[in-house]
Amino acid sequence: AICGHGCKYGECTGPNKCKCFPGFTGKTCNQDLNECGLKPRPCEHRCMNTHGSYKCYCLDGYMLMPDGTCASSRTCAMVNCQYGCEEVKGEVQCLCPSGGLQLGPNGRTCIDIDECSTGKAVCSYNRRCINTFGSYYCKCQLGYELKYISGRYDCVDVNECVTNTHRCNLHAECLNTEGSFKCKCKQGYRGSGFDCA
Repeated sequence: AICGHGCKYGECTGPNKCKCFPGFTGKTCNQDLNECGLKPRPCEHRCMNTHGSYKCYCLDGYMLMPDGTCASSRTCAMVNCQYGCEEVKGEVQCLCPSGGLQLGPNGRTCIDIDECSTGKAVCSYNRRCINTFGSYYCKCQLGYELKYISGRYDCVDVNECVTNTHRCNLHAECLNTEGSFKCKCKQGYRGSGFDCA
């Protein structure tokens, strides 16, 4: 089967028909499915949507059980955790609902880890890292756009001369470069290419 538009997070099962991997939706399986909005709700108390998945956490005074339910806990209530807690060998530990969050100095609230500045993020050479609360994503570098080419998504150079998004002078030629463009004054004119006289 051939899917001309591609299946980003899924597989092509028929002419232009995608079967999405769990956690994704849309015609080309390029959208994250917000499991927190599903009925019945996947979490008993609170739900945090993540890229391709979700995390459950409990209200203060409750602890997360292995099956995703929340059980009342007197000891948890005493610790006053932001996102619920778990008891390990009689010790109460506060939880953070994502690997991109870490317990703050008070041991109760969760603070964001900036994967982009700590170097934990892995983005390919033509993509830049964008930090989000609890995670990150990779976006095409400036001057590049996401396109579906020969069976996969890739960041390709934007030809500013063709798309007319350059700022070259009326009396200048636009020259496309990888990720950018250059302006050169036409014969008989002098200047930077942005200003020609």
